[in-house]
Amino acid sequence: MTVQPKISIRDFSFFFGKQQVIQSINLDIYEHEIFTLFGPANSGTTTLLRALNRLSDLMPGVRTEGQILIDGQSIHAEDMIVTELRRRVGMVFEEPVPLPMSIFDNIAYGPRMRGIRNKAVLAERVEESLKLAVLWDEVKDRLHTSALRLSGGQQQRLCIARILSLGPEIMMLDRPCAALDPISTAKIEETLILLKKKVTIVLIPHNIQQAVRVADRAGFMLMGEMVEQGLAKQIFTVPEDIRTNDYITGRFG
Repeated sequence: MTVQPKISIRDFSFFFGKQQVIQSINLDIYEHEIFTLFGPANSGTTTLLRALNRLSDLMPGVRTEGQILIDGQSIHAEDMIVTELRRRVGMVFEEPVPLPMSIFDNIAYGPRMRGIRNKAVLAERVEESLKLAVLWDEVKDRLHTSALRLSGGQQQRLCIARILSLGPEIMMLDRPCAALDPISTAKIEETLILLKKKVTIVLIPHNIQQAVRVADRAGFMLMGEMVEQGLAKQIFTVPEDIRTNDYITGRFG
C-alpha cells in the first residue's frame, strides 16, 4: 500500500522580487518522521521552512510557483485559513523567545487565545505540553515563576511546549540548538526523537552531526536547489552527488 505523504512539495519555486531563491523543488515528507533540511548559508533551507506555513507571506515582494500540499490540500487554496495553517504547522526559531510572563502562562497563552478558560483544562494542557517537551520535571514546582529565569535550553523547550499546547500536526525547527551548550542540545534532541511519535518534524540542524544523530530522512540544498534527498543513513554515508559528499566531509560550507 502506498503511503500518503504528510507534506508534498511539487515544482515549488520562490522569488524575492526578481531573485529566485528556491528552484523547482520536489519533496515528500512523511508522517512521524524527522526530516532534516541541511546546506550552507543562503542555500534556501530557512526560506523553504517558512514557506511551509506561509510565514513568508509576511515579507514584501514574495512570489511563489508550484504547490505545497499538506494531507493533499494546497496551503495556498482560497479557502485555506492561514491562522489555522500556522496552528497545524508550528515553528520554533533559532533564538528562544519566551513571553515575559510565568512558565504556566507561556503555555496557557495559546489555548486561552483559542477560547479555553477552564482552569482545570488549562492546567492539564500545560502539564501535558511540558511533559511532551521533556521539561515538566524541571519546572513543575515553579510554574508561576518568570519564564525569563529559565536557562537557554529550558527556554527553547518551553517554546516547543508552547507550540505543542495548540496541538500541531507538524513542527518545524530552524537551528533550535545553535546557541545552546552540548547538554542542552542533547536534551532538545531527546525531545525531538520522542516527539516524532506525536508530530511530523522538519528540522534545519545547526551542524551535520546533529542531522546524523536525529534524522530519519534528509535533504541537501545548495543555492536554492534540492541536490539530493533520501534516507539519512544513505545520504550521510554514501551520498550519490559529489556536492553532497563534499559538504558533509567539510570540503566547503
